[in-house]
Amino acid sequence: MDFDLSEEQHLLAESIDSFFADRYPLTRVREAYDGEMAPLDELAALSLHEMLIPEEYGGGGASLLDTAVAAERLGAAAAPGPFLGRTLAGHAITLAGSPAQRAEWLPKLASGARRATLAVGEPGERWDLDALEMRGGRLAGEKRNVLVGDGVDLAVVVLADGLALVEFGTDGLTVAGTDVLDRTRPMATLTFEGPDHERLPGGAAAAARVADLGAVLLAADAYGGAARCLELAVDYAGAREQFGTTIAHFQAIQHQLADLAVEVLPSRGMYWYAAHALDGGQDDASGFASLTKAHITERYVAAARRAIEVHGGIGYTWECDLHFFLRRAVFDRTYLGSPELHRQRRAHGQFGMAS
Repeated sequence: MDFDLSEEQHLLAESIDSFFADRYPLTRVREAYDGEMAPLDELAALSLHEMLIPEEYGGGGASLLDTAVAAERLGAAAAPGPFLGRTLAGHAITLAGSPAQRAEWLPKLASGARRATLAVGEPGERWDLDALEMRGGRLAGEKRNVLVGDGVDLAVVVLADGLALVEFGTDGLTVAGTDVLDRTRPMATLTFEGPDHERLPGGAAAAARVADLGAVLLAADAYGGAARCLELAVDYAGAREQFGTTIAHFQAIQHQLADLAVEVLPSRGMYWYAAHALDGGQDDASGFASLTKAHITERYVAAARRAIEVHGGIGYTWECDLHFFLRRAVFDRTYLGSPELHRQRRAHGQFGMAS
């Protein structure tokens, strides 16, 4: 039995790495922090946002594992942009939309003519479907920590009783930007006061499936970022000299790097299996998605902090690129629910968004 990625998936990862090495290195990521986020036309050339949309609607027809592999490499590059929100929104319409709705919206999302995001969280860090207060009928309330940016103009809104589409600019919808720690992924608060909307008939089951995919993509992003932190720490230790030798020769540094490798590298198979289980509709798919998200995102935060420690004094300054990854790690850990929430869900058998 083959437990590795396919040749096509390896090529996908290599092509993404090559793109960022040549055209969007970490110096470009710093520009996203230091200035306003410009439209990411260069990143659109990768055609990743539409890869999960079925081919019949102009998308890539990729598997969930393909998409997770892409998310890993984006995490390794600390890539800016709304990949996560757009991917989840398109998948929600694919799963929950009627044939007419899929025909109306998916070709536009695949071509980039329209750009959607997913709105889940509510005040009080409510992420679970059972905890949400917004319902259908007259939409009223707030959705917080909604991924926006790069021309997003449509929200797939997760409700306590289903899903709805709301277009930006509609009367009754207010979009207010919010301060964020990870400035590569801008967020906003959406306030609803009875805007026109379109219900998706797929309902809570589709919302649960989308949340599971979100957990896996966050875990994949976190693995890519954590592995990159290890790589940066090893490179620095091999170049930084003290007392006439590189710090990689110091036993304390060797132990830190070894511990970091042991904590990070074995977890790659977790997100592979979680994505594979979702693709195959396996019974434990939702629970393993939660477990994977909880474990790998925690490892990411720890890896970023340890890599900063290896860098010593320079690691604590903003000039050190590791801060991009630390901020991204905090986002991955908290978005769509904390590790504690996901472990409780796994322990109690409450898989997906709904129990």
